[in-house]
Amino acid sequence: MLKKILLILLLLILIAVGIFWWQYHNQTARLDVAAQEGTAPTIGAPHEGLIPLMHIAKAVGWKQGEMPTPAAGLKVQPFAIGLDHPRWLLPLANGDVLVAESNAPPKPGEKGLSHWVEKIMMDRVGAGGQSPNKIVLLRDADGDGIAESRTVLLSGLNSPFGMALVGGDLYIADTDALLKVPFTPGQTQITAKPVKVLDLPGGPIDHHWTKNVVATPDGSKLYITIGSNSNVGEAGAQAETERARIWEYDPKTGEHRTYAYGIRNPNGLAWEPETKQLWMVVNERDALGSDIVPDYLALVQFGGFYGWPWYYWGGVPDSRPAFTDDNNLQDTVIKPDYALGPHTASLGLTFADGAKLGPNFAHGAFIGQHGSWNRKPFSGYKVIYVPFQKGRPAGKPIDVLTGFLDKDEQARGRPVGVVVDRTGGLLVADDVGNAVWRVSAK
Repeated sequence: MLKKILLILLLLILIAVGIFWWQYHNQTARLDVAAQEGTAPTIGAPHEGLIPLMHIAKAVGWKQGEMPTPAAGLKVQPFAIGLDHPRWLLPLANGDVLVAESNAPPKPGEKGLSHWVEKIMMDRVGAGGQSPNKIVLLRDADGDGIAESRTVLLSGLNSPFGMALVGGDLYIADTDALLKVPFTPGQTQITAKPVKVLDLPGGPIDHHWTKNVVATPDGSKLYITIGSNSNVGEAGAQAETERARIWEYDPKTGEHRTYAYGIRNPNGLAWEPETKQLWMVVNERDALGSDIVPDYLALVQFGGFYGWPWYYWGGVPDSRPAFTDDNNLQDTVIKPDYALGPHTASLGLTFADGAKLGPNFAHGAFIGQHGSWNRKPFSGYKVIYVPFQKGRPAGKPIDVLTGFLDKDEQARGRPVGVVVDRTGGLLVADDVGNAVWRVSAK
């Protein structure tokens, strides 16, 4: 009798392993990333599994002497190494560069199996540590493309990310608040205490914790990215109050309003230099297989609805949200301007205005792609350039910086923020490699 029970258990285990293997194989990409890039991408069919695909590149960092690989005609060098999880960058007019060293905050509202799995995943990809919660100032006084000094400008923050300098005030987007503190370029330390000017949606779940902030050229308005509190609304409508959108904040009145919404996880914001319009890069939803949904680059339209959580890519329905679209918004969904490939985790965005990387990189957008953890094969893990013509994307993306995955598909680094420095080089924050890389023309 015992043998029969053991045989049945063994059979059940083999069946379970077979189902898992089939589900895993069924979620492997059928489309190449290139087919899902550009202004007219192929939008594949969903391939949902009983268990969502997790294909994770283990974080190993850079060995001594290793660096990313630049495109032909470009060179790369370390602007700064030995940093502590650098995520976002702000270049100053005097040449100094501010770096937000940050990681996810504690999330006491996330519990159960999904939280346990997420913790394991974050540890493996190099994002499981405690947040440094500070802003570091890097200074390249001799102009050789290497920062010879660094100081802690400000500490004691709460998972800081975006930064914007308006007049004599430095605005910092913590995960749960927009802060303001007096600052003059040239300072190497801020002794004043930051003042909270606006509450931002934060814990206790705080699924997409990064908040970015950019100012209009005249400083009259600030725009803040607020990611969703779930993948696709599974936490319920209440958890998504004032989330998955971009806020507009008026420093004079202290008031804010929703500027655009239905945006799952916006991060990069930047002003297109020719049209002076605001653009964003957005991380789209997970668990529909390796082929969808492509992350995207889009013009931020006032009052615009971009589909999350009920629709994607201009109105394709998603049946998974826990709450319904009571306003029948499908016909109003704005189709993104440019697809960046599925699960690339496109985060950083800056335009080529001021860059001196040659004619191939003179008119367009640089995008830092943090890299997938749920696509097979991997996608992202590089910095790309999207050409623009007359203020709009035109043509296929060009690889600018690659080599973040080694030959064993382990992550030596993961690009995040990208900015153009005062002398025309491209700076790239690498939060797994704990470095800021500088790309310049040969």
